Amino acid sequence: MQPGGEPLKRTKLHYLALGDSYTIGESVEASHRWPVQLTARLRTEGFDLDDPQIIAKTGWTTDELDRAIDQAAPQGPFDLVTLLVGVNNQYRGRDSEEYRRHFIGLLKRSIDFAGGDPRKVVVLSTPDWGVTPFAEGRNREKIAAEIDTFNSIAKEEAGKAGAGFVDITPISRRAARDPGLLAGDGLHPSGAMYAEWVGLALEPARKALHNSK
Repeated sequence: MQPGGEPLKRTKLHYLALGDSYTIGESVEASHRWPVQLTARLRTEGFDLDDPQIIAKTGWTTDELDRAIDQAAPQGPFDLVTLLVGVNNQYRGRDSEEYRRHFIGLLKRSIDFAGGDPRKVVVLSTPDWGVTPFAEGRNREKIAAEIDTFNSIAKEEAGKAGAGFVDITPISRRAARDPGLLAGDGLHPSGAMYAEWVGLALEPARKALHNSK
């Protein structure tokens, strides 16, 4: 209560989503983006969560995301930060050790945005675009192996830092036999796939927000 007997105004929780096409939701409506769906789910559980601040763009690599964060200059601290990046490094044939260096830097920045608390950071694995129609004629096994390598790095570094990690890659691979999991462009996830990602990310996101109380 405030001195005059009025109830204290509750401060909204803040969420920062960092990534690439998968975070901005290429080829789906804004309401179907997974950070937006995640926010909606958390609100139904009573979390007073503000609209997510999304820094993401189709085609961004780790270094491009890093520069974009500099330009956007998000103002923390945030109660939840999610990070999903790497597919464009793999697509462009970039080195996995370069990815590790860049990812460590992005993860550190994510933790800084979360007020220095790694428990408020959730990393998502990179989906496997090699199963999509877009990859027709390409070496799908090579794509899968390289994505697995990048994801093992992300999981390892998230664990070292004390951040959460969510493996959505198996869901993405189901698109090989379920076209309903893909958007109309035949490459990016549909809102239905994003909803499944949210189902996996919900518990670590919930824990992150509880750490803000």
